[in-house]
Amino acid sequence: MGFRDAYFPTFCSLLLFCFSCLSAELGLGLAQTALVEVDASWNLSRKIPDTLFGLFFEEINHAGAGGIWAELVSNRGFEAGGPHTPSNIDPWSIIGDEFSIYITTDSSSCFSQNSVALRMEVLCENCPAGGVGVYNPGFWGMNVEEGKTYNLVMYIRSLESVELTASLTCSDGLQNLASVSIQDIDLSNWTKIEMQLLAQGTCRTSRLEFTSMKKGVIWFDQVSLMRSETYKGHGFRKELIHMLLELKPQFLRFPGGCFVEGDWLRNAFRWRETIGPWEQRPGHFGDVWNYWTDDGLGYYEFLQLAEDLGAAPIWVFNVGISHHDEADTAIIEPFVKDVLDSLEFARGSTESTWGAVRAAMGHSEPFPVKYVAIGNEDCGKEFYRGNYIKFYDAIRKAYPDIQMISNCDGSSRPLDHPADLYDFHVYTSAANLFIMKNKFDRTSRIGPKVFVSEYAVTEKRDAGKGSLLASLAEAAFLIGLEKNSLNPDAIVFNSWQQYGTPSYWMQTYFRESSGSVIHPITISSSCSDSLAASAITWQDTEGIFLRVKIVNFGPNAVNLTISSNGLQAGVNTAKSTVTVLTSGNLLDENSFSEPNKVVPVTSKLPDAAEEMEALLAPYSFTSFDLALDQYKLIAEM
Repeated sequence: MGFRDAYFPTFCSLLLFCFSCLSAELGLGLAQTALVEVDASWNLSRKIPDTLFGLFFEEINHAGAGGIWAELVSNRGFEAGGPHTPSNIDPWSIIGDEFSIYITTDSSSCFSQNSVALRMEVLCENCPAGGVGVYNPGFWGMNVEEGKTYNLVMYIRSLESVELTASLTCSDGLQNLASVSIQDIDLSNWTKIEMQLLAQGTCRTSRLEFTSMKKGVIWFDQVSLMRSETYKGHGFRKELIHMLLELKPQFLRFPGGCFVEGDWLRNAFRWRETIGPWEQRPGHFGDVWNYWTDDGLGYYEFLQLAEDLGAAPIWVFNVGISHHDEADTAIIEPFVKDVLDSLEFARGSTESTWGAVRAAMGHSEPFPVKYVAIGNEDCGKEFYRGNYIKFYDAIRKAYPDIQMISNCDGSSRPLDHPADLYDFHVYTSAANLFIMKNKFDRTSRIGPKVFVSEYAVTEKRDAGKGSLLASLAEAAFLIGLEKNSLNPDAIVFNSWQQYGTPSYWMQTYFRESSGSVIHPITISSSCSDSLAASAITWQDTEGIFLRVKIVNFGPNAVNLTISSNGLQAGVNTAKSTVTVLTSGNLLDENSFSEPNKVVPVTSKLPDAAEEMEALLAPYSFTSFDLALDQYKLIAEM
């Protein structure tokens, strides 16, 4: 599965139950009391895995195409209408009328894997001022900013001389932001045209136009427009990458989610078709989320994204695993080879077949793929287990170090097949997810480890676009497992704006957890059912900190006492801080108009001490960071 709605969302649900501590006489907003005791000694502390938190990326709701991938043109190859011509060219539209221009598609492209091209015939002898032609509004309207340069690449052909103008205009077509002319070029064969457009103005809902006043026929194909400045020049939208970097992800799971296989196998993500020159990628229809992607963000780019984020790539594949009878070896073997080839592309030497292809794309060093998820939500399907073994054995033989992730849940009973980890997904109400904070307390520590790769609060009646309530329930769930987990991102964006939902900001509380030390913690309170807490020791360049995170999932404030026992150093009050995520209403959300309505607020902690008192706001997530004067990190940390 993946995330739903037009951003990277995490969902939420209104709390509709009462906690045991919320009796009638306590429903008047009176503060409760609670004691949190932390054993900060090394006796019972445990090292948290270095890969505790990471990101799950799925091409859903244009998270890639139109989102993190900086391509501005939607349906750049005119393939979204399907291979049969004439076909729909949406969202391309016509400038002019039926008497001045005729637009259709045909199969005349110079690219064999994406043969559809646009044929534009200018019919008018005396065309209207400005000419006639076609325009593309991008995914959300193109964000064009004054002083910025945009790289235009396209393939065109004409049997006659052409007079063509490429322009960036505002959405009404009246404000011209940049223009370049194409003329006096031999276009009798398909020709690649590359030029730059320097914006002379700003418009958040711009479009790319091609216009002409000269009668004749011009063919277009593979039209790309990207801002010249992308993250490290790798084609990623800078501001969205920076928000992901703020989460300090330790792994990146890709390319899905349901996107990886599709409802129909013909619409599965085929890694081979997403590598090599972008012009030659056929693209495909994501039939689960119902939109076309040109696969500019392909397998290679996913691996590059993981490297840019400093995250370990987790490659999810599902091609043939659950679609065919395992007894039919002749059908399954090509799928097994396909997966091995994908791993060779990522990890193989430049002398290997697929490693050489990667090197030719500009990355001679192997990508460190150490995890592979065999399928996505497929355990209950008829042929999964039988086919799983074939993939498992082949990968283990070729890459003994790769850790493999099963789709079957091993939290309540042992798996009946070999695996290094098992994938756990949960989508539920806020109430259920909060209760699941103890889900893995009694799970066996022997055998495969848990990989929680998808979780969210999903009851729509109070989900909105990401509420405070959802973030609190999800925070409690993460506090509870803080062993092997995943941070789904929760970033809302359009062509020029972006903001974090409360769930995004909640996840920033966990970015220091990977590789830190977790300490035992106990809660004593008559309303402890509404509290979730954890304690870690972490360090950065500024020093070493004891962090106590607490979710108050109830409607009452809590007079809290934190007692930290076994500290090997004193608390530096001057450097200690407290950070609180809360708001005046459980269903409060951030928005483009109010991007900071629900965000963490950090302040000094003047009463910081080994034993200290504080007040927890109702429905809040609080992090106490006690700076330690001195602290000797033992080797186990």
